[in-house]
Order: sequence, then structure tokens, then C-alpha cells
Amino acid sequence: MWTAPEVAGAIADRVRAARLERGWTQAGTARRAGITLASYRRFESSGQISLERLLRVATVLDALPGFEALFAPPPARSLDELERRSARRRRGRRGDA
Repeated sequence: MWTAPEVAGAIADRVRAARLERGWTQAGTARRAGITLASYRRFESSGQISLERLLRVATVLDALPGFEALFAPPPARSLDELERRSARRRRGRRGDA
């Protein structure tokens, strides 16, 4: 089992590899993502970055779609379960009359 800092470090390593694969510098990647070079350097060295900044970096590296599945619910095991989930979502919305 991984710790949060280990996961953050692994993500930073993958981002670094994706950046280098494109032949980009840290400064160029930070500029494309609209974040400071200092924030980007800190991320690559420590794994520390805000979620918003990480999503900006993921966008410029064409990795944003992977975030959509991050907390996705598991697939329904039956049609009944799928219908129950759907019914809960309808009841939980505000402003529906």
C-alpha cells in the first residue's frame, strides 16, 4: 500500500517523463500550464502541487481525461442497482420542481 507522498512522487515522476518525452523544459511546461516556474519545479522535486495546478499541467500534457475516472463509482452489478443509483441522483438535486 502506498502513502500519499509516495503517490504524489510517482505522479511527479510520470509528469516529468511526459514533459521530457515532448522535449519541453520546466519553464516551458509551467508557461503552457499558466503556473509559476517555482510551483512547477517544487512539484517535480517534491510532488507537492495544488489540485488546480495539477489539472492545468495535466491539460497541457493531454492527461486530463484520466482524472475523470478518479472517484468514479464501481459498475452496477445488476439493473436493480443501476436503477437505485439513478433514483438517488434524481432525489438529491436541488431546484428541481
